[in-house]
Amino acid sequence: MPEVLVQYQAEIWQAIGETFIMVGVSILAAILIGLPAGTVLFLCRKGQAFENQVVFSVMNLFINVIRSFPFLLLVVFLIPFTRVLIGTAIGTAAATVPLSIIAIAHYSRLVEQALLDVPKGVMEAAISMGASLKELIFKFLYVEARSGLVLGLTTSIISFISYSTIMGVVGGGGIGDFAIRYGYQQFKTDLMVYMIVIMIILVQFIQFSGTTVSRWIDKR
Repeated sequence: MPEVLVQYQAEIWQAIGETFIMVGVSILAAILIGLPAGTVLFLCRKGQAFENQVVFSVMNLFINVIRSFPFLLLVVFLIPFTRVLIGTAIGTAAATVPLSIIAIAHYSRLVEQALLDVPKGVMEAAISMGASLKELIFKFLYVEARSGLVLGLTTSIISFISYSTIMGVVGGGGIGDFAIRYGYQQFKTDLMVYMIVIMIILVQFIQFSGTTVSRWIDKR
């Protein structure tokens, strides 16, 4: 192992742990809130069985506004809200708030796109058989769109990792913040390069895993 990695081994593991915490909370927010939000967005859009232009317009506007923010500005803008919610605006826990919000907006849009790829005949068949709303969503829509939902989540996770590198602004830590503070600012280019390599390996692993799972569950 290169000497510089041995020297900063404890800090590197701490940075990796901080990245996993931030990304992990973002994934939970995307699944628990982003998935239902994207589903509601799909069901309420024009031409769908549960069309509701008011709900669709409000949710669509919210998602578009959040996604339009440059992420760094979003982090700064949400500092007062983060302080009220968490009790502090600094640290890894505080960093999960803006990451979770962008995760919800990001994944809900990908969920909507994945559900739009489901053939209309599936919806019509489910409704004609008297399926309840719960059955329509879980036994028809999600089953048909499961491959796209997994690929969308994979893409989102990679984006969350990229966003997490900015969280040093609010003391969130993580691999990106470590690379800047210990590598770039201290003129240790080799250390910064090693951190970039770690990020690349992590992203490649996630992409490979997501693509493999998507292919495995795609029964079309």
